[in-house]
Amino acid sequence: MNSIFEIAIGPILAVHQWLYEQSDGLIGATLGGRPMLLLRTVGRRTGQPRTAALLYVRDGENYAVVASKGGSPRNPGWFHNLKANPNVEIQVGRERFPVRAREAKGKERERIWAVADEVNQGTYTDYQSRTERKIPVIVLSPR
Repeated sequence: MNSIFEIAIGPILAVHQWLYEQSDGLIGATLGGRPMLLLRTVGRRTGQPRTAALLYVRDGENYAVVASKGGSPRNPGWFHNLKANPNVEIQVGRERFPVRAREAKGKERERIWAVADEVNQGTYTDYQSRTERKIPVIVLSPR
């Protein structure tokens, strides 16, 4: 069952992403004080371009995102697209650049998870409590 927050946040994220894309990054680099990027993938089944606005944290020269999907039992579509083709593009503010995605494991995952959960004010811990799957953390390395 979806909470009121989850029901309300879906349309907000859609508008946020639209503004981010339409303004070419002039608007949308943050949402509620949280840093946001646009992840551009290609649909693994459709071959169509896909974009997702995601909270990110920096990890050295890398960017990291969390495949939480609100604590759903299934990973988000963009996660599967990255598995099929890890060479993608991100946009941070007005800057676009190619990255290679990989899933963080072990201590690296735990370290990045802790930072991302703090930036997202404990929301990822809440999402993890809702699902049996271990929510993936994805590292996006500039190429």
